[in-house]
Amino acid sequence: MTFFYPAKGTRLAGKTLIVPVVSTANVSQLAVDLLIASLSLKQIGVFDAKYLVPVVGGREDGEEGITTPLELYGRDGVEIAIIQQRSPVMKSRKDEFTETLLGFIQSSGFTACLFLSGVDMSNRTDAQMLTPTYYIHPPNVPPLDSSPLSSLSQLPIPKYTSPVSQHPQANANESSIPFIPGGGLTRRFLSSLPSAWSIPTANLLQFVVEGDNRADANLFAVVVAKVLAADTLIREWKQPTSWTQGLFGTVHDQSLYG
Repeated sequence: MTFFYPAKGTRLAGKTLIVPVVSTANVSQLAVDLLIASLSLKQIGVFDAKYLVPVVGGREDGEEGITTPLELYGRDGVEIAIIQQRSPVMKSRKDEFTETLLGFIQSSGFTACLFLSGVDMSNRTDAQMLTPTYYIHPPNVPPLDSSPLSSLSQLPIPKYTSPVSQHPQANANESSIPFIPGGGLTRRFLSSLPSAWSIPTANLLQFVVEGDNRADANLFAVVVAKVLAADTLIREWKQPTSWTQGLFGTVHDQSLYG
């Protein structure tokens, strides 16, 4: 079965892929919303959504068609492609989705892959108070040197260590990826990378707490743009129009409250 349906003329080889993982506060999805709007990216393909909770919605700025649970954005002249995921993976399809998505990434010719994740701030340690943003470089994947992710070792972004102990019943040797509270499928993705994985890959994480996370998303997006040297392509940061129309629902009539 086909997993990805590209638009006519879509080119993926040579691009860096950004994958926002559904996780705490949906900060990853909000961050890529900002990146898509600020880089003027367009939908360049859709994915088979059978693994995800069904959802549809309107498109941005009156564009024709509908949005679906899993789409790919990009454009010529920008060597970045961004997945946007709008609903969680169904519990019974997690392993299948992980394997299928990683297979797509491996076979599409991407030069690097960057996963984005939120981490539950309530589990933050004192040592992790200096910055909200951390990264993981999984073992058994190519080094980041000379890749689009090389700046991760140069920017003041610490490596992530788990703020909480692994589940007591878990096998200590099961994975070298640290536990990520509220990280969704992040650890599953990173732990499932095969030994033959040939793409420089990393994971950016941000500690957040549920609420109005627009400021958190803006900070996260700025860091991502800096890591990928895409900040030079952004003249000003733009919020998608959907944020003003429905991010927190319809504004209540204040006269109801006297």
